[in-house]
Amino acid sequence: MTAEASEPAAGEQPPAPPAGPGRFIRRSRRFPLITRDTARPEGGGRAAPGAAPAPARQWPLLAVMGGVGLGLLIVALDAFRAGTVLIGLSLLAGAFFRWALPEVGMLAVRSRFTDMLTYGLLGAAIVLLSLMAQPDPWVSIPFLDDVVHFTVR
Repeated sequence: MTAEASEPAAGEQPPAPPAGPGRFIRRSRRFPLITRDTARPEGGGRAAPGAAPAPARQWPLLAVMGGVGLGLLIVALDAFRAGTVLIGLSLLAGAFFRWALPEVGMLAVRSRFTDMLTYGLLGAAIVLLSLMAQPDPWVSIPFLDDVVHFTVR
C-alpha cells in the first residue's frame, strides 16, 4: 500500500485510534474544511403546528413582508413619508418578533442576535431618514446638517 492511499483526503478526519479501557479519544476541535450540511438558524422552526396550513406556519414572515409591501404601495401612490415609515416599522416589528417569539419560521435567517440587530438597525435607519426627508422634515438633527453640508454640498 502506498503512502498516498493511507493518508486521509484534505478536510477529512483521520481514523480514530481504537478505544480501550481508560483510553481517552480526542478529536480535533477545528471545523472541517468541507461541510456537508448546514444547521437551521436558532428559532427557525415553524411558528404554528405542522398541521396548520403553510401561510399560518410562516405568519411572522408574512406579517413583515405584508407591511413592507403595503409601505411600497403607499410610496407608489405618492405618500413617500408615510410609506417609508411603514416599511421601517415593519422591519422593527420583525426585530421584535425575532426577540419575542421562540419560533419564527423563515424570518430566522441568521442567529437570533444578528437578525435582531440587522432588522432593528435597518428599521430604525429607515424610519429616521424618512422623518428627516425634505421638504418639511418632521425631525431635525442639527449635527447631521453639518455633516451633510461638509460632505455633499
